[in-house]
Amino acid sequence: MSTNRVLAFLELLQARPGLTGPELAERLEVDVRSVRRYVRRLEDLGIPVQAERGRYGGYRLMPGYRLPPLMLTGDEATAVVLGLLAGRRAGLTVGEGAAESALAKIQRVLPGALRDRIGAVEDMVGLTTRSAATSRPSGATLLTLADAARRRLRVRLAYRSYRGQDSERTIDPYGLVFHSGRWYLTGHDHRRGEVRTFRLDRIGRAETTEEEFPAPEEFDAVAHVMESLASVPYRYEVEVVLATTMEEARRRIPPTVAALAPVDGSAVDGSAVNGGAVNGGAVNGGVRMTGRAERLDGMAQVLAGLGVPFTVVGPPELREEVRALARRLEEWTGQAPRC
Repeated sequence: MSTNRVLAFLELLQARPGLTGPELAERLEVDVRSVRRYVRRLEDLGIPVQAERGRYGGYRLMPGYRLPPLMLTGDEATAVVLGLLAGRRAGLTVGEGAAESALAKIQRVLPGALRDRIGAVEDMVGLTTRSAATSRPSGATLLTLADAARRRLRVRLAYRSYRGQDSERTIDPYGLVFHSGRWYLTGHDHRRGEVRTFRLDRIGRAETTEEEFPAPEEFDAVAHVMESLASVPYRYEVEVVLATTMEEARRRIPPTVAALAPVDGSAVDGSAVNGGAVNGGAVNGGVRMTGRAERLDGMAQVLAGLGVPFTVVGPPELREEVRALARRLEEWTGQAPRC
């Protein structure tokens, strides 16, 4: 049964109450049996339709019944609810409590039977993804920046850095990106004279100006944000050469972790680590991985989990962390199991 036809039938009942079955069938270009099926479909949704017999009889909504402003089929309502639940879990929604209030409003306007079934979905569906514990940006900020990026209009921002420093920025917004529970804006920062990435939850105010800016050529907002996150100025600058191919390295290492580049055939001196054994040596060719890290013990675990030989170029402290991890693993595997 076509949903569009059922909605068209409902619109006719509102606009021309009293139309007979043949009249409705003619207007909808269907047969009378289809009209009767549409009536049953509306009744299943909790919308009362009266059929009056006689010469002047016809179909009409029950007197005094008022349709809610939002009409959704069961599949449509389920899709909206699931989207809100998943978005709330992932941090995709904006504004504190926006998903909860939207769910409540949708439930209020649904027919009783459908509302109960959708409520069961909300109560019983479990999500395995980790809940985003980040602060959400305001919906007004997101809408303002999206509109400015589409219309190529410069914006002024009040921004607080991760160090807690407040500043005023003039930005040419190139695009918005959602990644790992956070929203990001990327664009040309006139204060720094370069393309930068900003977290939306750190934007206190966003105002659109009437100044237009030229569209950037072949700009990939997602790629730029990924590269920016990999180059966050953490404490240590890390450089490692992996004995693998670019294709395999890209498959194993997200762009937010490090930047990757092919290495020529010259050897790179360092300490090659293979399967937990530490040996002096060199790697010919391979892939150069560069990035930054706040904790080197975590980076050592990332490297060990790649499953390929690698050479630590720097810093020397990372080489020691890799050796320490190898010693811990060897010690743990030799321990007797505890009861």
